[in-house]
Amino acid sequence: MFLKTYIFAAAGLAALTIQPALAQQASPHAGHGAAAQTAPAASPSTKAYEAANAAMHAGMAIPYTGNADVDFVRQMIPHHEGAVAMAKVVLAHGKDPEIRKLAEEIIAAQDKEIAFMRGWLARHGQ
Repeated sequence: MFLKTYIFAAAGLAALTIQPALAQQASPHAGHGAAAQTAPAASPSTKAYEAANAAMHAGMAIPYTGNADVDFVRQMIPHHEGAVAMAKVVLAHGKDPEIRKLAEEIIAAQDKEIAFMRGWLARHGQ
């Protein structure tokens, strides 16, 4: 048990030491006299994906009940809503016919599962 704890502690310490070093590598041109560069403006699709991601993660941050079934369903609803939102972004901005078809299939499947999960919660007094 001590060895397992030691290995996990060492791995955690290594992660803490490596992350700041990686964060300092802001630009491949750092230290070569290049002027500081700002990131290019986000495209409309990037902004939409970022908003969908933020909404999904906010929705998944639930107070846990201790009931694995209820907690699963309560988190999966916003997770599926996030998938639907992302699929709608690709329908609004994407060009590839295969990906657009996939997005349409995702919307149909996820909407059906969201409806099932909402019904399940209602049937179980949630």
